[in-house]
Amino acid sequence: MAKLVTVATVDEIPAGQAITVMLDDYDILIAHVEGEGYFAIDDVCTHDDGPLGEGELCGYAVECPRHGATFDVRSGEALTLPAIQPVRPFRVVVDGDEIKVALPE
Repeated sequence: MAKLVTVATVDEIPAGQAITVMLDDYDILIAHVEGEGYFAIDDVCTHDDGPLGEGELCGYAVECPRHGATFDVRSGEALTLPAIQPVRPFRVVVDGDEIKVALPE
């Protein structure tokens, strides 16, 4: 069973923007994809451990600032080289105006 943790309110993450948070031992990027909702993935590039939250979010793709690998924030899938491994996605729940992330227990 996952533990739901409130990370932000909907007003804090405008469409097309992302934030990073540290929850327990997880560094997590939470992105607001316009017209699709909120998504959360590990904030660490699988190629070189770069901080994805320091990269650009374009639509549903976030780019690692170190070497340009991109990841789909909806699924964690690696979209471009040099990354080939996905990042871990986290389930997101919007409850009223609160954005919650499901953490493994």
